[in-house]
Amino acid sequence: MLKHVETMLNLGTFASYKVSRIRVLMVGAVCVLAALMGCDSGYSSGLSDVSSKDHPLQVKRGWPTIGSSSPPFTLKNMDGKPVSLSDFSGKVILLNFWATWCGPCRVEMPAMEALYREMRTQGLEIVAVSVDAQGTEVTKPFQEAMGLTFPILHDPEYEVGLAYGARTLPISYVIDRKGIIQHRVFGARDWNGQEAKKMIQALLDPPAALDYDGLL
Repeated sequence: MLKHVETMLNLGTFASYKVSRIRVLMVGAVCVLAALMGCDSGYSSGLSDVSSKDHPLQVKRGWPTIGSSSPPFTLKNMDGKPVSLSDFSGKVILLNFWATWCGPCRVEMPAMEALYREMRTQGLEIVAVSVDAQGTEVTKPFQEAMGLTFPILHDPEYEVGLAYGARTLPISYVIDRKGIIQHRVFGARDWNGQEAKKMIQALLDPPAALDYDGLL
């Protein structure tokens, strides 16, 4: 009888071990899946992860670098009409890669809209490139629900996203009036915060003119 009980206890311990091991494997699988989906869960009110000329980040060769010209592209908007990045030439562009299924992307959208409404008359343009495979089927209801007024383009094949090195979402590029990439921002940010506004304003303001009279 004692041997039978001991055997049962051993089997119970083994079963518990198997259950624990399965749970660990399941958690690991979920983590891997989340990584493959590429959604950056981080959010910051600041811009600590900004990459700029002073703080370059190592990226895969072939991806656009800080200080280089922004790669040209043409994608369809909500109305199915082709829109090119060059259509916004002469403006400061906040190029954002996102998806409706990306939680952090949804979080930062209201701040982007607030920034757009405040600075668009100064020359700011926000171009939000959706990588949703379903296109307007999911982006149109999202746009209406959020009250977004900035242009939304569609990259269902993820070709432009990959060209810009968008391995995680959201990822944003700040492009100056000459089409040069000045900043790269990983993850969701408070685009309506003072730090973000200061960064954008610096690109919107024309450079101070030199006083040549004092040099002669």
